[in-house]
Amino acid sequence: MGRLVFIDGAVAAGILLAVWYAWFVHYNRRRGAALLQWVQAACLGKGRILASEWRASSSQLKASLRLSSRWFEDIRLTIRLLPRALPVQWLLSRWRQQGETLTFEADLGFPPHFSLDVIRRRWSGHSLKKPSTATRVWTISRPGPVILTTKDDWPMELTPLINALTSWRDKDFLSVRFNPTSPHFTATVALESLSDENTAAALLGLFRELAMSSSAKQH
Repeated sequence: MGRLVFIDGAVAAGILLAVWYAWFVHYNRRRGAALLQWVQAACLGKGRILASEWRASSSQLKASLRLSSRWFEDIRLTIRLLPRALPVQWLLSRWRQQGETLTFEADLGFPPHFSLDVIRRRWSGHSLKKPSTATRVWTISRPGPVILTTKDDWPMELTPLINALTSWRDKDFLSVRFNPTSPHFTATVALESLSDENTAAALLGLFRELAMSSSAKQH
């Protein structure tokens, strides 16, 4: 009797896992397809999604984008979703607070003559002391960007690029990289900032502005 109960439980658990896997594979694929549609719609008829491929149990989608623009060539998109289809990996990703991202890679029509890595970090702190019962007036200040450079002299061609980045500081981009070798431009943004084709268009506009700023002295 106990053996039959164990077998029935194992079968039920297997069915549950199979249903879980199938449902979340479908969910991730539908979400990834919607994101690619928003990006293509944001191109306003000047771009088209080409080949796409799912990897890692439908948690990573790679695609190429053809865009009729003199700024970008050989565009590759990578969408990283939570591994919802695999419960253990999904729980680990939630525990590690891993977010869903979109990575945009492309070569530029005017390759930069410098290397630049922009990494966004947020810090917060709190006091371990017990809160005071008295009303306290807080003074909140918003600091400017902090730039760490390995160069003794600041290259003048970086000024328009840094200005463009600081003007978009409220956008949820996680990192931006410029290289003189392929890929010349790589940017990773949080998928939280993409909700429809309008937000996708704003994101492409940001990438185009950064590309123009990086080659301001070359055209």
